[in-house]
Amino acid sequence: MSLKTAHNSCTFPSISTALFFFIATVLTNILITVILKLFTQFRIDSLQAIVANYCVCVITGCLFTGHSPFTAATLARPWLPWTIVMGFGFIGAFNLMAWCAQRAGITTMALANKLSLVIPVIVAIVVFGEHAGTIKIIGLVLAIPAIWLINRSQSGNNNSTLLWPALLFLVSGSLDTLVNYIQSTFLAAPEDQALCTIVCFATAGSIGILLVFTLAILGKIKLAFRNIIAGIALGIPNFFSIYFLVKALRSHIFQSSATIPLLNISILVATALVAIFAFREKAGLAKLAGLIIAIASILMIGLGDT
Repeated sequence: MSLKTAHNSCTFPSISTALFFFIATVLTNILITVILKLFTQFRIDSLQAIVANYCVCVITGCLFTGHSPFTAATLARPWLPWTIVMGFGFIGAFNLMAWCAQRAGITTMALANKLSLVIPVIVAIVVFGEHAGTIKIIGLVLAIPAIWLINRSQSGNNNSTLLWPALLFLVSGSLDTLVNYIQSTFLAAPEDQALCTIVCFATAGSIGILLVFTLAILGKIKLAFRNIIAGIALGIPNFFSIYFLVKALRSHIFQSSATIPLLNISILVATALVAIFAFREKAGLAKLAGLIIAIASILMIGLGDT
């Protein structure tokens, strides 16, 4: 089955159901961002907490679905190889998010993460054959200076600080593209949507466990119970953030090249407000200008073909 065929051969839930998944995706992503920012305040080891978080994601998914995905039947699922690849990407992306949130601020982290929509939007246009009008293309171009302005306002022209948001931009955009490909090609059945999410987190957790225990044996890190608690707090919203994202994309209330930007602008604006009012991050002229450009960029990408 081609990507375009898979993309178009789906059932359409009601608008209210689609709206629920949309809002739930936004709220869980905001909660994740806030928890990551609090890691520094509570002296949390990001790697240990993120590994614990993935274990909690698996447990949450199994309880939510009522059964375990670790069966012989799962091994025959066509999405399994892609999901394993996605699991590798998830643990890398989450560590990049934690690093950026703690060192460059949650607004910069959220912006680099969410404006990575440029990558899946381009893929949706080229691969899915979705419409790419002039307004949408202008929005894609504007995304780049928006990232630079918001990061510049906080870090100056520090290349070492710019490196991490740039890496997050590339990794997050690639993961969004992979999620969109998997859901449009393989996940028409609700059961597969949940199972795929659990297996993805199980892969990331397995990699993380090996890494943490290796570092602990070598004496590079010390295991601490508070990191597990932080992982529990992070894991529950993290599972549902991906599950709801798949559901929102499957709703097809908009084209995927519009749904992803509209989700991202909601998360970005809300995260910026939380950063300013809850964490007292400075909102200088450059950051405000970058945020305005980012909002304009995402709206043009999302609504440019309506």
